[in-house]
Amino acid sequence: MNREYYKQWSSELKREMEMIILGHSGQKVLVFPTRGGRFYEYENLRIPQKISAKIEQGELQLFCVDGIDSESFYCFWAHPSGRLERYLQYERYIINEVIPFIHRKNPHPMLVAHGCSLGAFHAANIAFRHPQQFQRLVAFSGRFDLTLNIEYFRDLFDGFYNDEVYFNTPTHFLPNLNCTFQLSQLRQMEITLVIGEQDPFYENNRHLSDILRNKQIEHKLYVWRERAHRGYYWRRMAPLYL
Repeated sequence: MNREYYKQWSSELKREMEMIILGHSGQKVLVFPTRGGRFYEYENLRIPQKISAKIEQGELQLFCVDGIDSESFYCFWAHPSGRLERYLQYERYIINEVIPFIHRKNPHPMLVAHGCSLGAFHAANIAFRHPQQFQRLVAFSGRFDLTLNIEYFRDLFDGFYNDEVYFNTPTHFLPNLNCTFQLSQLRQMEITLVIGEQDPFYENNRHLSDILRNKQIEHKLYVWRERAHRGYYWRRMAPLYL
């Protein structure tokens, strides 16, 4: 399996960012790490091993990017508005630096946003906000509302709410989305959501599914038994849905 490592300065984030590329051609899969995860996490979880045939046969090429959650959503010493501003810088890094790099590396027309847990939020939020950039979304065990307090998952904005929170919470902004262009792009996207029936964000996934259905956005929601919120399950999901 082809493996490449990159470390580059990001002008958007004003810091160095790292990335691993697995594969040589095929659909381009932009992989976001879980909460606090790094660019090597997906590989450490051994998920690529389960889809190695697709990677080696040139069907998929994975671009595993770094995360900065400790500087954004989980930077609790900062005011929530500051956490959001850092997250938006990260989004601009992905849109303005990572995606052009991916397109230069691989001319395949399909770009997939993918992640597990908080990585699924990153994948879904950027795909819903910038649907012209992505042709597929594959989200495992996702949380699509960071204002929720469920189990030990806290409201990441500590009760703070403004337009930036609204426009970065898919289950908040999608119901009121009326932009014809954005809706047409979302209706062309292949969307796959996977969640465990005992996962704390099961209802949040159901809610998102209802919103998408009401907006006539086709998608698939797969419900697994148990909690299904760790690598053991994600390794089994990947061959089925990627």
